[in-house]
Amino acid sequence: MGFKCGIVGLPNVGKSTLFNALTQTAAAAAANYPFCTIEPNVGNVPVPDARLGEIARIGGSAKIVETQLAFVDIAGLVRGASKGEGLGNQFLANIRETDAIVHVLRCFEDDDITHVEGRIDPVADAETVETELMLSDLESLEKRVPALAKKATQGDKEAKAAASVLGQALDLLREGKPARLVVPKDEDEARHFAQAQLLTSKPVLYVCNVEEASAATGNSQSARVAAMAASIGAGTVTISAAIEAEIAVMDPADRGEFLSELGLKETGLAQVIRAGYDLLTLLTFFTVGPKEARAWTVHKGATAPNAAGAIHTDFERGFIRAETIAYEDYIKYNGEAGARDAGRLRSEGKDYLVKDGDILLFRFNV
Repeated sequence: MGFKCGIVGLPNVGKSTLFNALTQTAAAAAANYPFCTIEPNVGNVPVPDARLGEIARIGGSAKIVETQLAFVDIAGLVRGASKGEGLGNQFLANIRETDAIVHVLRCFEDDDITHVEGRIDPVADAETVETELMLSDLESLEKRVPALAKKATQGDKEAKAAASVLGQALDLLREGKPARLVVPKDEDEARHFAQAQLLTSKPVLYVCNVEEASAATGNSQSARVAAMAASIGAGTVTISAAIEAEIAVMDPADRGEFLSELGLKETGLAQVIRAGYDLLTLLTFFTVGPKEARAWTVHKGATAPNAAGAIHTDFERGFIRAETIAYEDYIKYNGEAGARDAGRLRSEGKDYLVKDGDILLFRFNV
């Protein structure tokens, strides 16, 4: 299971350049004018994980298959998007279909690249986009909540749960706060809240796009964004989209030295993926055999049957048990046989909560 992150921001902040670099394609036009991206481009990116190579080596696997991360490059929002300005309605609909928002902010000066607002102020840019998302949600809920409340008074239990949780969201939005601050009181409310697909309910990661010289340290603008994000409990990553574009077309053997010369330990892609995992509370488990070693993604709190279902619904439906080895034990005891001999291979049942790095073999009967 992967997850889908929508790359958003004002025009000309580096969204499409970043998307191209992350997906190593030229699918999204990175031109210096607003609305060069009309349809959302989707790119699936393999998630790098050094553990997978070690597992494959010990397991004698012929092939490695990484888990996938999907990025959606969504055209630039502008002030008034919630009222249809620019290509607002279409873009807002595209955001609604993503799991999280990667908000790219321009934190660099460049006279050759125009800014739609005529100034460089990433914090104000963040507020502009967040305001448009809140206005869109507000308009939606002001129509829906009264209708749900009316049904609730007529004894409709589903409407009552929906009216309660969406009413909380409406109150927050009226106060100028995002819907992600809502805390559903039970599973029914959580289900209705998720089904509403509110734009401001999605977790946000701010990506500060800085000039090349500031890629390792950040600059005064990215520091402002970090302070703003910390105040609302959001995460930040500082990268240079220009550097990522260079790395994307570089021979993999040369990337390490190139990054070292710039004072960087890893690519922006690796940073965004790790932050994305934290954002969506994801973890990775592995399967290994002679044919392939493969990484899979599930949410933290997933049970063994949930993990089995990430591979195939039949595995979850007929789940019997999961033979489990922690990654550290698999490495320490040189694979499955050694872990079994050392008593480190466990048989886990339906209530087992999968841990990051688990190597699993599912037993099932359909």
